[in-house]
Parts: sequence; C-alpha cells; structure tokens
Amino acid sequence: MAIQPIRLFGDPVLRKPAIEVVDFDKELRRLVEDLTDTMMGAPGAGLAAPQIGVGLRVFTWYVDGELGHLVNPRLTLSAETQHGPEGCLSIPDLSFDCTRALSVVAHGFDMHGEPVVIEGSELLARAIQHETDHLDGVLFVDRLDTDARKAAMRAIREAEWFGLDQPTVKVSPHATNGLGF
Repeated sequence: MAIQPIRLFGDPVLRKPAIEVVDFDKELRRLVEDLTDTMMGAPGAGLAAPQIGVGLRVFTWYVDGELGHLVNPRLTLSAETQHGPEGCLSIPDLSFDCTRALSVVAHGFDMHGEPVVIEGSELLARAIQHETDHLDGVLFVDRLDTDARKAAMRAIREAEWFGLDQPTVKVSPHATNGLGF
C-alpha cells in the first residue's frame, strides 16, 4: 500500500525482539503490503517489520524472482554452512562476508493464518535467516567474526547516514499491549 521509511542502524527498534502475531486481520495484510512495497522500492532481498518500526514477527523476501512473506517463523538450520557477502537495508551501502547455514526449513504462517513451510538454500536461506534475526533484535554485523565486525562498525561510524535523525516512532495498528509497537 505504501513505502515506509526504513529504520537505520542505531534505532532501538532494531534491537528489540518482536512479538508474535496473534491477529491475522486486514491490518496484518496491510503490513505485509507495506513491507513488500518498501522492500521492492529499496530494492532489497528481504525486509522485516521492525525495520519499518513495527515490532511484530513478520518479514518479506524477494529472492531469485520469488516474492514471499512469513509470519511467526521457526527455523531449522542445516549443519552445513555458507560464507559470503551480506548487506542490510538498515545498514545501507555496506556489505561484509557472513557465515550462515547453507539451507533452512522455515515453519510459520501466511498473512491469512494458514500454516506454511518454506525450504531454501543459499541466497534464500541467507535471506530467511537474516530477516528472522531482525525479529530477534539481531543484526548481521553481530554474526561477523571479530575482525570483520570491527571493520563493519568502523564503516558504519564513517557512513554518511550514520547519526542522522531517525523517523518518528510509528504506532502499529496491531499494538494491543500498550507499548506502542
């Protein structure tokens, strides 16, 4: 429905674990549309609700021409790993090599509350793990080895966007807990 501002590194919403979705209603469908529009407009391979200021366990992805979303994901990761470049719309224009599971099986729901299982490897597995991390308040730079993390933090501090005013907190139509997310 609308492209939303993407929260940048340093915004506290990116470090707060998101809450489970309990209402599969028109507001959730609007959120999925907003996530999709924002991700495609950026453009990106994935976008989680906290990245647009909504503390719910929802994300979208667009990988290898496949567009999808997942609500309340639970992941099973392969023991085999992959190491490669990863970036983030909340950490614009920076990419660092990050180790992830090579494949993933993600259980969750679609925006209508129907159970879904997504199986992916390589880039799709990386995107699903990255976006699920966002739902847990984890950023990909947290998963880097010590030297890469130091380099990433230095690059973030030197980035033109770092320290700019963040968008004002958006109150989700899903907020029923009085906390504003």
